[in-house]
Amino acid sequence: MEPESTESTLTTCYRHPKVESHVRCTRCDRYICPDCMREASVGHQCVECVKEGSRSVRQARTVVGGRIASTPLVTSVLIGLNILAYLAEVVRPEILDRFAMLSARLVGPDGGYYVYESGYPSDFHAEGVVAGQWERLLTGGFLHLPPTEGTFGLLHIVMNMVSLWQLGRVVEPVLGRVRFVALYLLSTLGGSVFELLLTDVNVESVGASGAVFGLGAAYYVLARRVGANMQSVNRFMAFLLLWLLLSAGLTSWQGHLGGLLTGAAVTFAYAYAPRGPRQAVIQAVACAGVLVLLAAVAFAKVSELTGGGTAQ
Repeated sequence: MEPESTESTLTTCYRHPKVESHVRCTRCDRYICPDCMREASVGHQCVECVKEGSRSVRQARTVVGGRIASTPLVTSVLIGLNILAYLAEVVRPEILDRFAMLSARLVGPDGGYYVYESGYPSDFHAEGVVAGQWERLLTGGFLHLPPTEGTFGLLHIVMNMVSLWQLGRVVEPVLGRVRFVALYLLSTLGGSVFELLLTDVNVESVGASGAVFGLGAAYYVLARRVGANMQSVNRFMAFLLLWLLLSAGLTSWQGHLGGLLTGAAVTFAYAYAPRGPRQAVIQAVACAGVLVLLAAVAFAKVSELTGGGTAQ
């Protein structure tokens, strides 16, 4: 009597047909070899099932609904953009005149700058937001005082970038990248709109301070939301408000105040929107509302300056 053949009972790995295997994936029930085994809570799973499982697992979210990020990528990118803009304006100083935040000024036929007044002579032309240069409301937040302004010229960007890093690496992981970008840009815009409202029309202003103050407000609101120890947070806010007062004699306190209030409003909407499927929608609507309000205020101010039209 011939021995029974064992070929029919031989099992091999589904990924490596030449490798004998007697272990099945606990998820798809296919045979897997030691190279394809991945330890699971019960038994082993194959490589494909592990990948499929990781895709189906719900991503952890922060208290405001943002995706948890271990590195402050957006903060690093923003610092890089500010530094690149600074190098560009050092090489080409005319960039500062063209893209700094400026409500209005007149350029005479001789190329000189004059204080803006409605009903100016036809041989003059206007520059600034009143002339339709709306991009200045954002671009001014990425420029800084040139090194020719003395010690404070270089110190201006250094202080802002150090502050941006210190605050960004704390705030960005909590908000997530998309919410952080929206907060930064809206705070920049809020600072510029306050400058448009409260600063002399022919005064240029530059700097990321409006956005930095917005991040400072976000740091405070988020700390209260998560129940953090407020002693160190309150000390930081006291320093920030002192900086706001001292800046009245150095840089644009109007931009600082606008960034602070805008950042507080946006982060309050982030932090206290009801958690659930509609959380992101409520937050997006709140950001859109802040944007519309700032735009309406800016248009109203420009209309006032131009007497109902746009300067040419």
